[in-house]
Amino acid sequence: MRKNIGILDKIARILVGLTVYGLFFAGVISGILGLVLVSLGTIFLLTAFVNICPLYRLFHFKTN
Repeated sequence: MRKNIGILDKIARILVGLTVYGLFFAGVISGILGLVLVSLGTIFLLTAFVNICPLYRLFHFKTN
């Protein structure tokens, strides 16, 4: 697969993912909402590290 995530998008995804994790473990967000946000944060971190976003690929969108 070709990479479709640019450096700014990658940095933003990492920051959002780490922020969500930090808020969850600090107890600011919790419950079902917390679990949903942690799941999204995990997806953001995974896509940032592999440089591929399946939704970008589906809609033929690139940020690199």
